[in-house]
Amino acid sequence: MVRKASETSHPRSQRRLSFAQRELVGHLLIAPVPFMDDPAFHLPNAQRRIFEDAPRIEPPRTGWYQPLLDERRPAEGAGALPKPPRTAVLTAAQERVIFSQFNYARYRLAKLQRATRRESLTAACEHEMLRWHSTAHTLRCQIAESNLALVLAMAKRVRAADLDFGDLMSEGNMALMRSIDKFDVTRGFKFSTYACRAILKAYSRLGMKTLKYRQHFPVAFDQDLERGDHVAEVRAKGEQDSIREVKELFADNRVALSEIERTVLFHRFGLDRPVHESTMTLEQVGLLIGVTKERVRQIQTKALEKLRAAIVAIDRAPRARPRTSPLAAPLSTPRGLAGHPN
Repeated sequence: MVRKASETSHPRSQRRLSFAQRELVGHLLIAPVPFMDDPAFHLPNAQRRIFEDAPRIEPPRTGWYQPLLDERRPAEGAGALPKPPRTAVLTAAQERVIFSQFNYARYRLAKLQRATRRESLTAACEHEMLRWHSTAHTLRCQIAESNLALVLAMAKRVRAADLDFGDLMSEGNMALMRSIDKFDVTRGFKFSTYACRAILKAYSRLGMKTLKYRQHFPVAFDQDLERGDHVAEVRAKGEQDSIREVKELFADNRVALSEIERTVLFHRFGLDRPVHESTMTLEQVGLLIGVTKERVRQIQTKALEKLRAAIVAIDRAPRARPRTSPLAAPLSTPRGLAGHPN
């Protein structure tokens, strides 16, 4: 259920954010926020018309979809597949309402993101970003759950092809989520038409990929038979071990870092994120914690010195089973902590 506009724009209290919430705010500051613009978003009282004056749309029932995720289901035969309820798919009027709300929530989030680049980040702005992000996420999930029947219908249409049913459902769900992000409701088309074409295109790509693989390899895919790169695997394992040990130092606070030092390192080097994701610059971290760019650099340098000293002490300490620590080098492996660019 989506919150009312009054609840969305006027929080009862500005409570202190938790560490996880601050991490999410940091991600929202740098992650792109795509949305489909609408002239109605820029009119006076747009929020009231889009949310408060709009009819409420009940969340769909998705209990019929759960058996499809059970690994035992394919063994029961294709005829045992459950059927979605007749009212699962949204009407055209409901689509206009919910997609307008979804894109307006992302529009407001993108607007707040741009504002933080010109002004300092305040607590009120942080709470506002979290509220609009939560609203957009809830609406996106509701749209996806309301259109799960489309994925099932398209998967049944291509079941004659030699494709695994689980792969079809997975590929269809990903295509559905991409369609939600790209659909423009102002053009007057039904979302089901747009999504079905996207799902069928995804199935076509999956079929060509599977056929091409089987032409080259007449056996089923087996990772153990794939040729591996031993050097890359050893390097990757060393990086993961390094990141794990650094996170353990953070979790136990054996480095005696202050809360602000922990926050700076987490945002600067993304210790809580996958390696491929981007991290925050000195200026962005400064906006998040309310200090200057140069002050963030000083805090970072001091925290890294503490971290290096703790790692050296661990490596020099006697161990029950002697081994070479992957952190013997001065923090070069976990995301290049020794010298991170701005």
